[in-house]
Amino acid sequence: MPKIKMPRKSTSIDMTAMCDFTLLLLTFFIMATKFKPEEPVVVNTPSSVSTDQIPEGFILITLDKTGRVFFSVDNLNAKKQIIDQINTDKNLGLTEEQKQSYVNGASIGVPFTMLASYLSATPAQQAELDKQAPGLPTDTTGNYDTNQLAYWITTARYYLDQGGRIAIKADADAKYPEIHKIIATLGALKIFRFNFITDMKGVPPGTALFDERHATAAK
Repeated sequence: MPKIKMPRKSTSIDMTAMCDFTLLLLTFFIMATKFKPEEPVVVNTPSSVSTDQIPEGFILITLDKTGRVFFSVDNLNAKKQIIDQINTDKNLGLTEEQKQSYVNGASIGVPFTMLASYLSATPAQQAELDKQAPGLPTDTTGNYDTNQLAYWITTARYYLDQGGRIAIKADADAKYPEIHKIIATLGALKIFRFNFITDMKGVPPGTALFDERHATAAK
């Protein structure tokens, strides 16, 4: 009996639609991605075993090893409202370009008397100015005139959802009195819940936390 030859079908697949979809997806991510500006100072944070993540929309207070305090907010919409409010309250006379410079920038580490000139500088100039910035005036009170950090925090919390989470990023070599100023400022504002940003290190074997994490991972 003669063998019946089955017709061969082409195995080629038209990838045109897939290429178009991939290109559109790549374009979307490029256009939608927002790159965060670099922090104005390098901070070597201490290590801890915590794995908690700080959610978006937080308030970041940075303290470098010389005791300078910087302030930033991780919410672009709130930043526009914050700078508008500060411009009105402090009668700074900021232009729209200067306000946008604040929204696009990273942390602020200059007093209100220097804010307009700082925001008038280009990003490259601001990076140079940050090296000599005095930091925000901070003490252990909640007085807005002498403790400008307290004013920034109060204004930001008004425009952030649920007041925003507060994170402190302090250099491991920072002196305790400088850290105490920040904590005392939060206490004066009746803020008793905040986080310290640290570098994660391994949990020492044999500790209760080590056993707990391995038991959880095994489930």
